[in-house]
Amino acid sequence: MAVSIRLKMLGTKHRPCYRIVALDSRKTRDGKTLDNLGHYAPQTEPLQIELREEAVLEYLNKGAVPTETVKNILRQRGIIRMQEKAENGNVKLVWTKRA
Repeated sequence: MAVSIRLKMLGTKHRPCYRIVALDSRKTRDGKTLDNLGHYAPQTEPLQIELREEAVLEYLNKGAVPTETVKNILRQRGIIRMQEKAENGNVKLVWTKRA
């Protein structure tokens, strides 16, 4: 099963808010989720973003693929993808929290 991290729409017309969720990539936008990872409210001032960072990192390091919007949100929160050298010399991509 391919896991995707993306936004699930909530709210009303002209006042959207979103949940950041992990779900099977074949499901619809508002389908059944595996886990709720956070909340994103773009209409508030200042911008409101809440994340369960440990859970997000766990899913990302297991191979979940975030959408472009979620990547931008993660970058704002300091979660980035880094390259590490494995013991056999291969390059390995790992998601970490920026210090």
